[in-house]
Amino acid sequence: MRSPALLVTAALLVGAAAFGVTRFQSGAEVQTTAVEQSAVPALPPAPEPVEPDPAPEPVTPTPVQVQPPTPEVTPAPPAATPPRALPARASVSGVRHEYQRLNNCGPVTIGMALSRWGSALNQSDIAPKLKPSKGDVNVSPEELAAFARAQGMDVHLARGGDRALLRSLLASGIPVIVETWFVTPDSGGMGHYRLLTGYDDATGQFSALDSYLGPLRMDYAKFDELWRSFGRTFLIVTPPSKRAALAGVLDWRSNRAQEQARTLRVAEREAERRNDAVGFLTLGQAQLDAGDARAAARTFDRAFAATPDRTLDPTRPAWVQGGLPWRALWYSFGPLEAYTRTGQYARVLTLTGAVLRSVPTHEEAHYWRARALTGLGRTAEAQAAYHEALRLRPGYAEARQALAAL
Repeated sequence: MRSPALLVTAALLVGAAAFGVTRFQSGAEVQTTAVEQSAVPALPPAPEPVEPDPAPEPVTPTPVQVQPPTPEVTPAPPAATPPRALPARASVSGVRHEYQRLNNCGPVTIGMALSRWGSALNQSDIAPKLKPSKGDVNVSPEELAAFARAQGMDVHLARGGDRALLRSLLASGIPVIVETWFVTPDSGGMGHYRLLTGYDDATGQFSALDSYLGPLRMDYAKFDELWRSFGRTFLIVTPPSKRAALAGVLDWRSNRAQEQARTLRVAEREAERRNDAVGFLTLGQAQLDAGDARAAARTFDRAFAATPDRTLDPTRPAWVQGGLPWRALWYSFGPLEAYTRTGQYARVLTLTGAVLRSVPTHEEAHYWRARALTGLGRTAEAQAAYHEALRLRPGYAEARQALAAL
């Protein structure tokens, strides 16, 4: 889990029940859970309160009708492949579960995925590399992917996953990291990684290893609602010896252009049907991935202009503007990139200022703030922001390269 709140066991049970999550543990595991969760809070305490003045400049986007972009080169549609017959249930064996310590869902989840292939690395080994700053509230999927590659593993990271793909991977003995929204009664909504390890069509549930809640089951439909908050991002980690087997499961998804084109088409249909902030966020990111920053920026405008979904954001502060959950930009940087690439630098400063108001140690917010300051010609301030991003994450390659280019 990636948020600065301390959650009690009772709150977790309420939150789990609200989203179709069922715990399944032996008596010994339940005892372990109680010890871990009471003795080691999953998240750091909230930062010191900030005086309300000066408050971040309000975001007042102008709704614009989105015109879906046409990529310069439109990949051919995926070839029709006969569906693979899958068993009604499957379970991946050989995966070690670990409970997270302070804000460690990312390091723990990548460690659990690696354990499937024989790795003994745990959060004590991984967290110092992925979270050099104790105040880091977000380890991105790209950071997890880079760490896995450094261990000699193959990685497939993408958006636009679906249930059929997840079932195919799990039936092939391959666990899948998914990025989902996570809601608790006291701390509200936040990003959270889970490792899917099985499915059961008879009950309509996925099995997952959750670094905070332990082993659990998640209803297909309710899981998808939490997964779509991150554009159905999935991360597959396999050894090179499984390369051919993975390619067979991925099929046309092995072609990145085809995968992105399909993700864009699905996002367009869902945004039109759902007409909500999450749908526009997903579509904007798909447009950005397709290379159309202007269309993406217009779509992100619609995300901010949408009505907030309080079921995803029950603890939303009164000062938050826009339709996205107030922690959304802790994890999703597509709007910051699109507005930077279209020269909307003041907008980027407003949005990053709101993030830093809540999390002063957010290195990505400092990075995008520096990019905007550079665009405005405020070079000295940009250098300071880049230096702060690098202080928080010394291995931040993009910040180092941008700073060197000033």
